[in-house]
Amino acid sequence: MRWTLKPQPAKDKIQHLAQSLSIDTILATLLVQRGIETFEDARKFFRPSLSDLHDPYLMQDMDKAVQRIEKAIANNENILVFGDYDVDGTTAVSLMASYLKSIYPNVDTYIPDRYAEGYGVSNQGIEYADDNDCALIIALDCGIKAIDKVAYAKSKGIDFVICDHHRPGDTLPDAVAVLDPKREDCNYPYKELCGCGVGFKLIQALAAQRGQSIDVLIPYLDLVATAIAADIVPITGENRVLAKFGLEVINTNPRPGIKALIQQLNRKDLTVTDVVFAVAPRINAAGRIKHGNDAVQLLTEFNLEQAEEFAAQIESLNADRKNLDKQITDEALQQIEQNNEQEKYTTVVYNEDWHKGVIGIVASRLTETYYRPTLVFTKSGDKLAASARSVKGFDVYNALDACSDYIEQFGGHMYAAGLTLKEEQYLGFKNKFEEVVQQTIPQDLLTPEITIDAELDFTAITNRFYRILKQFEPFGPGNMTPIFLTRNVKDSGYGKTVGAEGTHLKLFLKREDEKGYSAIGFGMANKKDLACNGEFFDAVYSVDENTWNGVTSLQLRLRDIKCED
Repeated sequence: MRWTLKPQPAKDKIQHLAQSLSIDTILATLLVQRGIETFEDARKFFRPSLSDLHDPYLMQDMDKAVQRIEKAIANNENILVFGDYDVDGTTAVSLMASYLKSIYPNVDTYIPDRYAEGYGVSNQGIEYADDNDCALIIALDCGIKAIDKVAYAKSKGIDFVICDHHRPGDTLPDAVAVLDPKREDCNYPYKELCGCGVGFKLIQALAAQRGQSIDVLIPYLDLVATAIAADIVPITGENRVLAKFGLEVINTNPRPGIKALIQQLNRKDLTVTDVVFAVAPRINAAGRIKHGNDAVQLLTEFNLEQAEEFAAQIESLNADRKNLDKQITDEALQQIEQNNEQEKYTTVVYNEDWHKGVIGIVASRLTETYYRPTLVFTKSGDKLAASARSVKGFDVYNALDACSDYIEQFGGHMYAAGLTLKEEQYLGFKNKFEEVVQQTIPQDLLTPEITIDAELDFTAITNRFYRILKQFEPFGPGNMTPIFLTRNVKDSGYGKTVGAEGTHLKLFLKREDEKGYSAIGFGMANKKDLACNGEFFDAVYSVDENTWNGVTSLQLRLRDIKCED
């Protein structure tokens, strides 16, 4: 792994902030690295408030969206809430539908079938709206490129309000309102909302129009925080406020559907990481294995007993998802090795029998293994469908754009995308994608990177230091868990591998005469010989807590170790 020490900010900025907050210079360094340079910046960071949320009417077309929804309510029109089948989409649909139903009864929901309809606004969804006499469709987490579909709906007398966060194309759909902070003509101050976040801004605007306070919307923040975590958007600015208060709702008074999921986990005080790795995959499992409707059904159910039944069904779907994930990953690894493709700049695999619902997860697994821009293809009707994943610093969306001659349709972000193409174009695309990546990716991006915030002496690690560090939460992109480097450490002599299969490394690290700390390296058993030979080495870690036999103490969570150069 590459170790990269972040540039250290100017000393005068660090000293000024350390003095004004009465904290040590290491903590001040971490704050300045995050763009926090004044007492007021720090106040907003450590004490986020719902009053810090921006005025939703700063978003382009927000007034038009609110007017059209209010018109639908006044005219007793049927409203269809439409959204994607992933976590961001299903939470957004659940949020919008449950808020609208609190003020108006004629609201229905629609999630497209991943296999029959694919991603985004579908003709089947529009026909469903037409058959059910819906005059308005509110599309969430999709729609920004649905020019033909929105025109088709308009020909049937159906209006669209679009709430999306993906990059727009050159032309916007002819909708009544297009809410997307990434629109070039949108001056909304924060550009990194997820789809559910854009939906929240719409209900915030509707609430303000009706004279409701922001407190009325707090119960919806469990959905927003779940979407922020699952969609891996930056936890900065407005997202940080929404995530912080959303996690409080998740941990104190979640809606019955989320409460029922948490009961399956048997965990308390969930963090963003818990939501990403435990809650989100379960919500996603519905759309991957069966249908995204099941997730909406769970998240909009207000009877706990019924929600527990839905959660048990989703738990079963998630178990199926795990089995498929493991089986397909093993087959993909075997395919790469048989074809001797380990040394390529890209990882591209295809099997017509692979389950479309888990190819995105498999792409992530392969990226972890080979650390290359990765595509996993399967058969979807008469075409091939793929999920793409990238490595840190490389824009896979732009790479796919450079291969567009071979592609039928594609969309997504810098690090994750989806596409379809004709089967006869597969080999041509695979070769072109390899060529594009080989010509454009900097060589160092092909090695995983650990970004280190600061060098640290063990003497700086105190209970007060950790208490303040905890207040940096919630962690996520843009505000990652601080990573430290300490040089010239060694194990006390009791280092060993632990865990059911002996895959983890347990050490007690000391440096000269400083106080030592217990350290755990998950999945680092292969470093045992390096760590336990009595020699000094450098360690990269985060500071964590460990509770054993009712006693809680600080420990180091190792990320990597290396011999001194």
